[in-house]
Amino acid sequence: MTWHEELEIGIEHIAKNDMRLAELIHTYPQPKFRPHTDYYRELVDSIISQQLSVKAAATIYRRFVDSFGHFPEPDEILRRDDEQLRAVGLSGQKTRYIKDLAAKVIAGEVHFDHLDQLSNDEIVAELTAVKGVGEWTVHMFLMFCMGRFDVLPVGDLGIKNAMQRVYSLDATPSPDEIREIAAKNGWKPYESVASWYLWKSLDNTPHQT
Repeated sequence: MTWHEELEIGIEHIAKNDMRLAELIHTYPQPKFRPHTDYYRELVDSIISQQLSVKAAATIYRRFVDSFGHFPEPDEILRRDDEQLRAVGLSGQKTRYIKDLAAKVIAGEVHFDHLDQLSNDEIVAELTAVKGVGEWTVHMFLMFCMGRFDVLPVGDLGIKNAMQRVYSLDATPSPDEIREIAAKNGWKPYESVASWYLWKSLDNTPHQT
């Protein structure tokens, strides 16, 4: 089965099990992204993008890549002075995070060739060992890079806001309340699909709390 074929099955599953999300599915187009396997680049991009608008993140990412003339290998990043990295717009903290990732890749503490064989929880445990990579970042990595369909990003502010509106809640839901609503409405094993349409209902991009 191709990824697109499973996406179609997931959309049908969510529409059948959750009437509120069925309305969103009929209103908005399918997700347009496709998963890829450039995992190292994705994590660097994720660190750069944290707590920034989409436009600002894209600008700094472009400056970062342009400063090397290509997307840099881990050893190239480690050879670069902190001040040179900060000159492209990276904060001191993000500079340390990116160098920590590069160092762990070189040391073999983080490697990517086995990730496809791991569960979501195992990937979260492995990647959050990198400084600056938290659960939210890994959830986005699982969804938008690896294309996993069974991810529920309970720490995402957009998901919380959308669920409050779609399900007429009195307040933004807690992580446990998000899990409860997902279970009650039969999202498994396609929580990612439900999340994509909740983001779309806000015309929003993923945003960590």
